[in-house]
Amino acid sequence: MHLWSYIFKRVLLMIPTLLGVISITFAVIQFVPGGPVEQMLIELKKGQTGAGESSSGGGGAEYRGRQGVDAERVEEIKALYGFDKPPVERFWLMLKGFARFDLGQSFYHHEDVWQLVKSKLPVSITLGLWTFFLTYLISIPLGIAKAVREGSRFDNITSMLVLIGYSIPGFVLGVFLLVTFAGSSFVQWFPLRSLTSDDWESFSTLHKVTDYLWHITLPVTASVAGSFAVMTMLTKNTFLEEIRKQYVLTARAKGLSDKVVLYKHVFRNALVPLVTGFPAAFIGAFFAGSLLIETLFSLDGLGLLSFESVVRRDYPVVLGTLYLFTLIGLVVKLLGDLCYVWVDPRVQFESLAK
Repeated sequence: MHLWSYIFKRVLLMIPTLLGVISITFAVIQFVPGGPVEQMLIELKKGQTGAGESSSGGGGAEYRGRQGVDAERVEEIKALYGFDKPPVERFWLMLKGFARFDLGQSFYHHEDVWQLVKSKLPVSITLGLWTFFLTYLISIPLGIAKAVREGSRFDNITSMLVLIGYSIPGFVLGVFLLVTFAGSSFVQWFPLRSLTSDDWESFSTLHKVTDYLWHITLPVTASVAGSFAVMTMLTKNTFLEEIRKQYVLTARAKGLSDKVVLYKHVFRNALVPLVTGFPAAFIGAFFAGSLLIETLFSLDGLGLLSFESVVRRDYPVVLGTLYLFTLIGLVVKLLGDLCYVWVDPRVQFESLAK
């Protein structure tokens, strides 16, 4: 199968996948109680009566919020949020907007969803890039070293440390780092929140860089701790599998040194599963940031935005970000398959298409 034919076929398959994901989510939303209309009615009622009713996600409180508000006002609020139209029409209008990459307006922030996502990207880019690069820069050399020294004291000690790091959730490590290095309990070497200092704009270039690195040290450390453990063990096991194959024994029997065998023969084959996962890991580091890490370090990123939009029933943000992230995920999956063929020419597009 020709490259462009394969890409065209995969792009066509993305369309029903996107429609399926968006349709199911849109349908579920129609049955979720406590939508934006109900929450607005509760706020109006609280303003009128001074009652301290809660606007939590439970169904009963939200629908009781309609009591005491005249029907005309209810219809105005429905029209404000677009709920005066039937679900099928709203779904069709949403799809037409998505086709133009118009993600709509946030109910809560009263801002274009695109602009809202872009405003949160600096945090996601910071956590994502640093987590991704540090994970690969540490994991691959460490995994190779462990494979070459399998069973040694170095292998055993690093395996223990890696597993300890993996067993500690990122947010627990984050709490420990904050209490130890950013609180009054021990020392206060690092700041508690945000990516930069308040007066960052007035700093010199060098001071800006050091201030930025100073702020991201703790959150990036908490994010990387669990990620590099999986990659390290994957690298080690992949290299061990290749080292034990017959072609390695044959190369050694011909008198080639271990270094030549490792870097000329084993390295490329062992990197196949690592390189093919490169696009997904790169994009995933941006859009799969830890909500708890962002909350813990007061970082206003995409993870926090997604969580808040679900809690506040901000449906344009929920559906818009879902559409965007699903599309990116499908494209990244395609790039991963293309990388597989690029790294290992023995793989043909026919086998990937099955």
